[in-house]
Amino acid sequence: MPHIVVKLYAGKTQEQKSELTRKIVDLFMSTLGSSEASLSVGFEEYDPKDWKEKVVGPDIEAKMSTLTKKPGYL
Repeated sequence: MPHIVVKLYAGKTQEQKSELTRKIVDLFMSTLGSSEASLSVGFEEYDPKDWKEKVVGPDIEAKMSTLTKKPGYL
């Protein structure tokens, strides 16, 4: 624990995702004291036309009270 899921528009390179993964893992280890072995990171990519239906509705609007950083587009 923890498992981190990054949801984003499709089209980022594997190199970009690998770099972000390294930074996420480093931040979790330094901020929360997590061990590298306990962390997992996944990416879910979406077509921009599907973003509102598949991410905004179920993961942002429906869980607004749990967000520590809200998007500026709502």
